[in-house]
Amino acid sequence: MSLSNFAFPTPIQFGVGARKEVAGHLREQGLKRPLIVTDRALGALPVLAEFQAQLQGLDVAVFSGVFGNPTASQVMAGAAAYKAHGADCVIGFGGGAALDVAKVVGVAATHEGDIIEYVWDHPEVRPITNALPWFVALPTTSGTGSEVGRSAVVSEDDTHLKRVVFSAKILARKVFADPELTLALPPHVTAATGMDALTHNIESYLSPAYHPLCDGIALEGTRIAARSIVTAVREPGNLAARSDMMMASMMGAIAFQKDLGAVHACAHALGAVCDLHHGLANALMIDTVLAWNHEAAPEKFDELAHVCKVAGGGKALVPWLKELKVSIGIGGTLASHGVTREQIPQLVEIAFQDICHQTNARPCTPADFERMFAAAM
Repeated sequence: MSLSNFAFPTPIQFGVGARKEVAGHLREQGLKRPLIVTDRALGALPVLAEFQAQLQGLDVAVFSGVFGNPTASQVMAGAAAYKAHGADCVIGFGGGAALDVAKVVGVAATHEGDIIEYVWDHPEVRPITNALPWFVALPTTSGTGSEVGRSAVVSEDDTHLKRVVFSAKILARKVFADPELTLALPPHVTAATGMDALTHNIESYLSPAYHPLCDGIALEGTRIAARSIVTAVREPGNLAARSDMMMASMMGAIAFQKDLGAVHACAHALGAVCDLHHGLANALMIDTVLAWNHEAAPEKFDELAHVCKVAGGGKALVPWLKELKVSIGIGGTLASHGVTREQIPQLVEIAFQDICHQTNARPCTPADFERMFAAAM
């Protein structure tokens, strides 16, 4: 057997009220001038003002220029805001987009060139060599798990292709995971982000890569998400369900260091071509891709069905997922969400180029992707 390397380094403070510990943590590090990186919508809401008021004794600036799928230009604007404030640390406050930008604002602020030059597959990729600002993360959604990840997804401004900066150096120094920050999420956002978390756990478990630690986390994350996603959508004030979904989200992101699969390759393509929300794109593709994957990993499907409390074994998992989506208000086909058959060739090209499918449970060809997109239409 070849040598394997495993790492789970992120310190996490989890629970109701965790956000109130940020100021003390930064002061302990001798930090005084944080830049909060958040998205445009959150920047205008009371939840950010309340959090900012708790950062007493600190000179705080806010960059709220994140919107939609995060882009390289948003990162560079955040870096400019960091320099203008004379900041000494970064607070990521928001969903996956804001946190992905926050992770690499410090890279762009302390290194030369555009952030795209630091993506892992750039032909002349620049190394991250300089010391990075102290970075803490507070998720306000339960989906991407970006707060515990060592990658930041940013899109090219012109092509909209998603690119990835991947380095352990951009990991948060500490995560403050407070489920109260998700209480104001509307049901459709809770549903889409919740499906993202569930997909991360399921796909990482199905990946044939060797990582038993992640397999255990992925199975438990699947169990937790399956038991609470409906309650979180239907009872938005239910803190137990909100806590479960935040934990499942982090577990999914920790697990997918093992890698993902074709659901995510398809979702990334749908985001690039059709600008679909990532969690919604995962939800629209998961049953189609998993139905195709079943024959490659029937025993794993049986185990997933078991932790989801699905009667009938692994073959019943996909029908259960379809019913789950309907129960949380995610319905329709790709076509009903604005995708056209004329876009399929471009979707296939981007999905096949995406690295995620290389660890799919079943190998994928362009023809396979074409059939899956057509089936999901």
